[in-house]
Amino acid sequence: MYGSSRRKRREEYQSMVIDKVAEANEHWQQMKKHNDGNSTGHMQIVKGPCSHKETLWWNEEVAEAVRKNKKKYGKW
Repeated sequence: MYGSSRRKRREEYQSMVIDKVAEANEHWQQMKKHNDGNSTGHMQIVKGPCSHKETLWWNEEVAEAVRKNKKKYGKW
């Protein structure tokens, strides 16, 4: 009796999870479809290197070292 009760609860839980996953996938597909069709007019697509160097380690000392190395490489 104890085993069949656990089995029934497990099956109910599995069914609930499967339903929730299917529902989430449906919402995701709707959102993806909406965004794919409508976002291109509102957002810009930018390609190319980053125009700023904002990191925790990038400072004037690092920038100077990079400039020196680029200059040396150009002479080489």
